[in-house]
Amino acid sequence: MSKAKDASVPIRPSPARERLLRTASRLFYGEGIRGVGVDRVMAEADVARGTFYRHFDGKDDLVRAYLEATDHQIRERVTAAAQEITSPADFLLAVASGIGTEVCGPGFRGCPFINAAAEYPDSASTVHQAVLEHRAWFRDVLRDAFQRLGAADPGESADSMVALRDGAMVAGYLGDARTACAVLVRGVTHLVTVP
Repeated sequence: MSKAKDASVPIRPSPARERLLRTASRLFYGEGIRGVGVDRVMAEADVARGTFYRHFDGKDDLVRAYLEATDHQIRERVTAAAQEITSPADFLLAVASGIGTEVCGPGFRGCPFINAAAEYPDSASTVHQAVLEHRAWFRDVLRDAFQRLGAADPGESADSMVALRDGAMVAGYLGDARTACAVLVRGVTHLVTVP
């Protein structure tokens, strides 16, 4: 039974598993998923093959775990912001600002989810499904905030903000990051002032 498909199987904390995930995250994000083999991940994480397969069914399972760990980190930051910021408009602007900070940060190579989807175009793959789950969650968070704001069509406003975010992620990597950030914040400002 695959760990990727059975959510009831608990993930045992393990220093080796954490090293594998940290190493995979660094390499997959920095060099691309398809360009990095599991042998290299194991070597750089200093983990034996048997230990790797004790924690992961294979490369796709490791990639899925990398995306889920990234998703978890983002969810924690967004949840913390939602708990601190009660105004939906201020929350949405804080999310945009946070994304802008990421886009302008050192070593930015685009969105890990967009990058993974480009490398795993089969929508049935566990990797692509992890991307879609993250995007659905993010859109739901935005839709809920726009609904609290009183937007005429919270779903459409959320879709617009997701598109602005995606554009900023791509433009920030391929072009001028500061311009991409400014366009994102300006677009979200417009969305929250004209609900």
